[in-house]
Amino acid sequence: MSTAPKEGTILSRVEQRGIEPVPEDQRNGSPGQLFWVWFAANISILGIPLGATLIAQGLNLWQAVLATTIGAFGSFALVGIISIAGRRGGAPTLTLSRAIFGVRGNAGPTLVALLSRLGWETVNTMTGAFALLSLIAIIFGTSADARRSPFLTFVCIAVFVALTVVVSAAGHAFILTVQKWATWIFGALTLLVAIYLATTVDWSSFIGNAPGSASAFLIGVGTIAAGTGIGWVNSGADMARYQKTSVKSGSLVLTAAAGAGIPLVVVIGLGSVLTAGNSTIASAADPVAAVRSALPAWVSIPYLIAAFAGLLMSNNLSVYSAGLTTITLGIRIPRAYAVVVDVVVTTCGALYFTLGSDGFYGPFVTFISLLAVPLSTWAGIFLSDMIFRKRYDSDGLLNLRADSPYWYWHGINLPAIISWLVGIVVGFLFVTAQVSKDEVWFSGPLADSFLGRNGLAWLVSLLLGGILYAILHVLSKDSMAVRSSGDD
Repeated sequence: MSTAPKEGTILSRVEQRGIEPVPEDQRNGSPGQLFWVWFAANISILGIPLGATLIAQGLNLWQAVLATTIGAFGSFALVGIISIAGRRGGAPTLTLSRAIFGVRGNAGPTLVALLSRLGWETVNTMTGAFALLSLIAIIFGTSADARRSPFLTFVCIAVFVALTVVVSAAGHAFILTVQKWATWIFGALTLLVAIYLATTVDWSSFIGNAPGSASAFLIGVGTIAAGTGIGWVNSGADMARYQKTSVKSGSLVLTAAAGAGIPLVVVIGLGSVLTAGNSTIASAADPVAAVRSALPAWVSIPYLIAAFAGLLMSNNLSVYSAGLTTITLGIRIPRAYAVVVDVVVTTCGALYFTLGSDGFYGPFVTFISLLAVPLSTWAGIFLSDMIFRKRYDSDGLLNLRADSPYWYWHGINLPAIISWLVGIVVGFLFVTAQVSKDEVWFSGPLADSFLGRNGLAWLVSLLLGGILYAILHVLSKDSMAVRSSGDD
């Protein structure tokens, strides 16, 4: 088993550890490190379309900011809670999930988690290419239209992917260093753009807009939660597995919530301000170009640099987690190679959507809304299990044979799998998958109910999955206790 890199070598060592738990004597992380990780990962231009969506849903600016604060801080608090399991077990999130679902049953949640990561990485890569195209257009006068410049688009995607591979393949220690410096440098550039908008935007044109309905506000909170923390819940333990066992649980929750919440409120707020002053941004196929056109060149350049870097920081963390998830799924390759496999898939997806897609916001919001249901159900079950479980068997997490302590019934823990499937089915009853005003993929029979109309399907799934698992878990334990006493 590999040893942890020493101070001073973090930029020259590639992390060799895969999904095997980190020994306690090699865990020297602190909550402050995770603050920078989550901060840098969320200085992303993808907050712009989320902010645009809030305004498009009928919220005024103040409601949009409040919905963002509740959705972002609240959903990343869940990420922080799940990171506590990483401190306890020293393993990646989906590897720890084997203890709950069984070494075979965990394949379902792991596959969904991998699809989530690949989807986000495709969006990151595509949008990163847009940012670089726009930057080149300003400097060299080329076209910022991806379809008019397919070769240049390919080059931009290749640059983004290459930088992602360098950081993600290097591993945990390198990511910690890069994310910390990125927070300071690119956070400052984002702040520059925010100050410019605050001092130049025509506040009088929208500051007094009538508030949207309570229903629209609830939908806004749900949209932000699904588009931010819910998408990261299955990665909470991936970085926290290197935390000292003495680190307090509250510190992990606070660093995740504040580290991600602060930049998200700023960036999503920018999207809301820009959309409130320019309604065409909400329907733009290229969000980067739409925002760039609303800014003077001297502000556009730092904005685009910060946008590109923010997407890269988010992608670094996502690809790192995706590599661990790929190994957990059963693909036996070194972690660095798993990173390469994942970026090949997302590169192909980015090329397709960048050069062939007619829209951005509709598919993006629909994508996160659909994935929010199985991810939320899994999160509810995982959180519920944390109440009962205080430790994880390190050897058992890696043992996929019938003698594993997490083999359960043919490798499947029925209470967890049943709860997950029921939570997903019930959650989708409340979902409307609507890409645009005229294009609806499907609508559940309860989509017109209060919960459905207010975009709370993810919350239904989270609560139902967690509560049902707790009940079935207790009943199964009681049943085993009865059988054991009968045998005696």
